Formats: sequence, C-alpha cells, structure tokens
Amino acid sequence: MAFALLASVPPVFGLYTSFLPVLIYSLLGTGRHLSTGTFAVLSLMTGSAVERLVPEPLAGNLSAVEREQLDAQRVGTAAALAFGSGALMASSRDTLTFQSPASTLFHYLQGPQLLPYPHLALSQVLLASVLCFTSSLDTRYNVQIVGLLPGGFPQPLLPNLAELPGILADSLSIALVTFAVSASLASIYADKYSYTIDSNQELLAHGVSNLISSLFSCFPNSATLATTSLLVDAGGNTQLAGFFSCAVVLSVLLWLGPFFYYLPKAVLACINISSMRQMFFQMQELPQLWRISRMDFAVWMVTWVAVVTLSVDLGLALGVIFSMMTVVCRTQRVQCLALGLAEGTELYRPLRGSHKLLQVPGLCILSYATPLYFGTRGQFRHILEWHLGLGEGGKTSKPDGPPDTVAEPVRVVVLDFSGVTFADAAGAREVVQLASRCREAGIHFLLAQCHASVLGTLTRAGLLDRMTPEQLFVSVQDAAAHALERLELTGPKICTVWV
Repeated sequence: MAFALLASVPPVFGLYTSFLPVLIYSLLGTGRHLSTGTFAVLSLMTGSAVERLVPEPLAGNLSAVEREQLDAQRVGTAAALAFGSGALMASSRDTLTFQSPASTLFHYLQGPQLLPYPHLALSQVLLASVLCFTSSLDTRYNVQIVGLLPGGFPQPLLPNLAELPGILADSLSIALVTFAVSASLASIYADKYSYTIDSNQELLAHGVSNLISSLFSCFPNSATLATTSLLVDAGGNTQLAGFFSCAVVLSVLLWLGPFFYYLPKAVLACINISSMRQMFFQMQELPQLWRISRMDFAVWMVTWVAVVTLSVDLGLALGVIFSMMTVVCRTQRVQCLALGLAEGTELYRPLRGSHKLLQVPGLCILSYATPLYFGTRGQFRHILEWHLGLGEGGKTSKPDGPPDTVAEPVRVVVLDFSGVTFADAAGAREVVQLASRCREAGIHFLLAQCHASVLGTLTRAGLLDRMTPEQLFVSVQDAAAHALERLELTGPKICTVWV
C-alpha cells in the first residue's frame, strides 16, 4: 500500500500488485528465492509518468466524484504502463542477458532494502490506526487516511491501447529497470545457493506477470529486494513460498481490509522512507568500490547525481548510457605487445616488464588483445606499421613506441589474435591490407590462435586470397616453430639475443 502511493494510485492497488504477480512468477519463474511485487524505484518511475500524463487539476479541492474519476484515470495509465512494459519484455527473449551494462549498473546501484524490524513496523501501523480512530484525527485535523479497502478483486479490464504510443518511452525504461533489478537479484541468490537461472524464462516470467496483472489494474512490478530478503531469512527455498505470501495478501483483501480504514497515509510514507533508507547506506561501500574499479565508481556517481538532480527515469537512463560509453571506451584501448620466449619453457611472454626472454632477430611475435572494429582499425594499422617498419619513417616514425623490439628488419611476423573477440568488416579489411603489404615488403605473415568467428569474418573479407591456409596456426608455439624453420632456410645462421 505504501508503494502504491509512490505510484500515485490508491493504496488497495498495491495489494493487487502484491498478489497477482507473485502468483504468476511462482508458476513461471526460475528464481527459487525471488519474490516479486511492488518495488520502490519502479513505483517512483510509474508515479512520475502517471502524474505527467494525468496531472491533478490546479484548482484543487476536488469533490469525491472528481477524485474518484482522477484516480480511475491514473489507475488506467499505470495499468497501461504495466501492459506496455510486459509486452516489451515478453517479446524481447534472446536479446537481453544478465551481463548487459544495465544489469551491472543496477547490481551496484541497488542494495538490500529491508525493514530491519518488521514487527516494529506492524506495531506502528496498528498503533497509528488506533490513535487515529480514538482521536478522530481524520475529521478534526484533516489527516488523510487509507479509507475503505474494497473487498475481492477488480473486474478484468483491458488497458486503453490508445495510450500505448504516448507511454512507449516510459514503458521501455520500466522494462529495462524491471529486468535489470530482477536479473541481478536472481543471479545473486542463484550464485549463493548454487543453482542456475534461465534468463529467457525469467524475461518471459516477468513479461507475462506484468501483462496479466495489468488486466486487473496492477501497476508495473518486478523482483523486490525487501520481500526477497525476508523470504530467504524465513527459510523459503522454492517458488512454493510465493503461494504463502499470496495467502497473506488474499486474507487482507477478503477479510482484514476494514482494519486498515483509519491507517494514516503518513504512516505509509514513513514505511517508504524506512524501506529505502538502506539505499543511502550504499555510500559506505564507495571507498571499497573505488579500490576495486574506478570505472564502476564513476558509473555509480554519475547515476546517483543524475537521479538526484533530474529524475528517476532520466537519471537511470543517463546511467545506462554512461555505462555503455565506458564499455565502448575500454574496447578502444589498443594493446599490442611484442612477445619473447621465456627461458627454459615454450611459453611466450611480453618483452616489456619481463626478464630473460629470447628474441630471434628477424622474427617479430605480436599479441593483439583488443576487438578489431572501425573504432580501432586506425590504431591497429599505426602500431603494426611501427613494429614491422612499414611506415614512411620505419620504426622511428613512432617516437613514443615501446623500446622492446630489435632493430633488424623483420622477415617473419607472427600475429597472435587470441585476444580479438570480434572483428567487423572494416577491421577485417585492415587485416587483409596488412597481409598484402607484408607480402609486398617480403615479410612472411603468420596468424595464430584466431577465434572461429573472427576467422570466418576475415575469410569472407578475402584474407585467403592474400595468404594460404598453411599460414594459419592454432597456437603461437606452432607458428613460432614454423617461423624459425623458415628463417633457417632463407637466411643466415640465427644467433639468439637475450633481452
């Protein structure tokens, strides 16, 4: 009921949202310890959209009939948001994963939101209700109370589909938050209790849960941190526990509703503040997050500042965009290291920062550990030109280059592609051009440890037109052995150099 006020709908619809989604997820979900229902952040986002689309008249002082009509319009808008977000999730199977940037963002953003002493909260509800009844606070001091909670459930009603185009952006952001929070929470407890989560089934479960519950005037719902933690503490280990919580809510809807008639809405506001205060305690984890990953610290701070200064939905959207930007920026950090043979082993290690590595004159072994796409192709070409002496000024054309390569002209180059996770058409064409330039310069080009998907892209770009399949190797060791044989056959006797 408290979160229903955040969603700008009457309190009883919070009970509906705490019953139907739990029942549906218990039948379809794969999270054994997950509890669904009302969630503070989703309620805030829903309330923001509802008040924007159905604003309260400026005149105020609405009559009972006008207030009832306004509540009905807001309930319909909230149900349409649930319908739209549910449809988006149900139709997005196989497109979202737990490791999306949004999932990572909400994993750090959300902390355990608990009522540390739920019996105290219940005692406050009972005490406030008795005090309001005995003192007539609602009539003497105009204290707003919950009022009569209708018994049973509302009749099924299809949300107004004409509102969907206007709420598409809000539904998309709500669907993203729903999946991110639910996926992160499900994965946390799945890892803790050693079982697996089916991401597609989870997406379908939450989508169907929102779709069906919207027919009964429920607002958007997701996994809830407070009830999930309480469920785990109470010993719940399967989805069957959700049926017991449904039984409690059902008893309120059918029999216990009149006991909440005199409950002041101010008490529900206090419950909201108490349940969300643990979010502010996440500030205590910032020093540890700074030590672990400064990039995640930056994502946390940008999201927090955006939410505080703008709004919940815009702030979270800005946080997701910033998180994606950090991923793109990190993929553009090109790393290309020259390798040497470690003493007494068959392992090749980076020359920079290592000792007693064997380097053969005329042989250049390079490890490229960055995705090769249009954003990194220029740096790839520049670095390879410097190492192989293909630029206008040879290796001297890069004054800030690493000082760990020999000065003798390169006759064989081994390119380790084990760190290239993907390559697009622009990056593939760059490799093809490199193979052509190496052949023109008399450099034997060898490619090692290339992933099957990357090799397929390179092949379709015409790589095998510039080199033969015998120049492809499954390991750096095999490619280096072939290179040594070629150097012994085509050049003078090789002497080793200890760097």
